[in-house]
This record gives sequence, structure tokens and C-alpha cells, in this order.
Amino acid sequence: MTRPTTPPNKRSYDVVIIGGAMIGSSVAWFLADNLDFDGTVLVVERDQSYEFASTSHTNSCIRQQFSNEINIRVSQFGVDFIKNFRRYMGDDPRVPEIPLHSFGYLYLADNDAFDQTLRSNQKLQQSLGAGTKYMTRDEIQAAYPFYQLDDVIGGTHNLIDEGYFDGNTMFDWWKRRAREGGVEYIQNEVVAIDRTDNRIQSVRLASGEIVTCGTVVNATGPRAAATARMVGIDIPVEPRKRFTFIFAAENPLDRDLPLTIDPSGVHMRTDGKYYMAGCPPDFDPAVEFDDFAMDHDIWEDKVWPIIATRIPQFEAIKLINSWAGHYAYNTLDQNAILGRHNEVENFIFANGFSGHGFQQSPAMGRGVGELITYGGFRTLDLSPFGYERVLKGERFMERAVI
Repeated sequence: MTRPTTPPNKRSYDVVIIGGAMIGSSVAWFLADNLDFDGTVLVVERDQSYEFASTSHTNSCIRQQFSNEINIRVSQFGVDFIKNFRRYMGDDPRVPEIPLHSFGYLYLADNDAFDQTLRSNQKLQQSLGAGTKYMTRDEIQAAYPFYQLDDVIGGTHNLIDEGYFDGNTMFDWWKRRAREGGVEYIQNEVVAIDRTDNRIQSVRLASGEIVTCGTVVNATGPRAAATARMVGIDIPVEPRKRFTFIFAAENPLDRDLPLTIDPSGVHMRTDGKYYMAGCPPDFDPAVEFDDFAMDHDIWEDKVWPIIATRIPQFEAIKLINSWAGHYAYNTLDQNAILGRHNEVENFIFANGFSGHGFQQSPAMGRGVGELITYGGFRTLDLSPFGYERVLKGERFMERAVI
């Protein structure tokens, strides 16, 4: 489908952000909101309806149950940002508060090795101020008697600052306030990037304009590798399908269903008066950028049997809605690639979030904004996510990936 394009107002910008969805708009807002930044910013978004963006297909949840300290810190800032959203927006009375529905994540372990991993993760999370608790099978059963737990040894759960938030409201206000702060958004597409030795000189748009720039931010989600290849750089990011199902229960549960990560890989949670479930496919290849076809057999053959076994009340349920979205999947280690390229000094990655982008967007957007404004990270040290590990083939170790 050919989309109408909008030309930029200028021919030169201090920062060009390629991709205007959740991550790109986070960077744009943090730059616009920073009094120490006085540059010009252009956000180039190929489809401003965001119909097929990962942002539009998110389940919009946040958790602190990670195994790596920096991922926990990133989420803790995300929680603070959500809970104090209007304050971060300058106490603008137009800006709504964003509730955080803390039903928590519940990881279930069905073997000793994973149970020990959960216990170890819980100790780290607790040491950093998270409210995660280890629960025995009997304790889980007492708190949530609807589960069938014959195969479960134990689990971890956190009812403090873990759950669902309205990320689309945050996204909408980032765009709106960024524009009010001078950021220019256009519907267009970067089709080529001019690199001379160790610097980006300009980007070429689908509408024909050549825009010179001081810094380029790659925030193109599942298309990140294609964008990087325009600069002669390879990154291990590809689009992979993830499936979401909304269903009603004939006999609803008498309390909130935590976001339950079943040992099978299926996850499920409360979603208003309905319930939501999701999973990766058993065969999980890269897909085409425009492939959003549903695989309805996954519901019949995998998801429904698993959730009905785990929660017998879900034997009688009705599928209400379903969709397929794309993860920007980092095949190296399923964690973000964030920061400057080691040689092309004005090319910045904000890629490969592998399903964590919504919850990590406040901290990551702030970090990229600091990198551009000050030349380095000032709040959280996000250097463990740097591109250097990709060059070396060294994985960022995170044991709590869904």
C-alpha cells in the first residue's frame, strides 16, 4: 500500500529519529523536555496510523521480575514514570493520570532447576526494593485456589507495581508534547542513509528530499536490521510473530488473575471483564514485515488446552478477539541494543527490545536523550545494552524472558 508522504520543513536537523512509535516518541519527548537540549528534531514515521506497529499490538504490562539488576532498575523507573505521569509532564492539567493495575506476574516452576532460578531472582529483586515473594505450591494454592498445581513446585509473585497500564495514553502524550516542544513529525520513509567514513551525513526520504543531520536514532522496531543495513551495519534483530487472544469465561474467577507464566510458555491474565492469553508459536522463524496472518490452530491446539488444564474453570470459555503482532526479536539474547555504534559515532541504536519495549521505553528514551545531550548516560548506566556485545557475540544474560 502506498502511503501519502509529507516533506520535512527543513533540510537539516540536529537529530533525525527513524521510527515514531513508542521508542522513537519516547526519545523525542525526553529531548524536547530537556532544557539542556536546544537542537532540532525530526521524527520520520512511515505510517502515522501505527496500524501495524508493535506499539499498537502490545499487551502493555510492566514487571520487575528480571534476573539482571539493570533490567530491574529500568522497570522501576518505568513504574515511577507511569505512577507520576502528570508530574513528569510538567503537571499539565490536560494530561490524565495513568493507573497501574497491580495484579502482578506469577512465574510457575515445574522443575527444580527453574525453581532455584526463581529463588535466586527473587533475592536479587528483593535486594533492589521489589516486592517479589517466593511462594510454595501450597501458598499459591491458598492465594489462588482456582489453579491446578499438581505439577508445580513453587513460584514467584509480586503484587506491588507489576501489572497493566494504559501505555497508549503515554504514547499519545509523548507525541503531543514532543510536537508542542518543537519536534517535527512527518509521515515519510528513510530509504537511504549517506555514510562517510565514521559519520552519517544525511538521510534520503521516499519523497526525494535529502536531509542532513547531526545524529540519527534507529528506532524502527522489527525493521531495525533493514535500517542498520543502510549504514553497512548488521544487527541481530528480526520480526517474529506473537499471538494474543481475548476470551470470556462462562464461570469467571472470583479475583484477579495474575499474569501467569505457565511452564509451557503460555501466559494469561485478567483483562477487564475478560481474560487475555498469549504465546509464541512452537516454530518461531522470522517473518515478513507485513505478515500479520493469524494461526487459529494455535488457540485450539495449544493455548486453550493449556489454560483449561491450569485453570479448570476455563474449560468453558468463548474466544472474543485475537491478533498477531511482531516482536523486534534480538536473536543474540532477547535484550535491547542501545547506544552508539562503535565506529559510526553519530548512529544510535534503540532496537531489539524483544517484547519489553513498552515497559522499558521511559528509561530507554531518557537514556538516549542523555546520550545525545550530554554525550553519556547520567541517570541509569545503560552501557550493558551497548552494541559492543553484538560485535563480540557476548550475550547479555537475562534469565527471566517471556
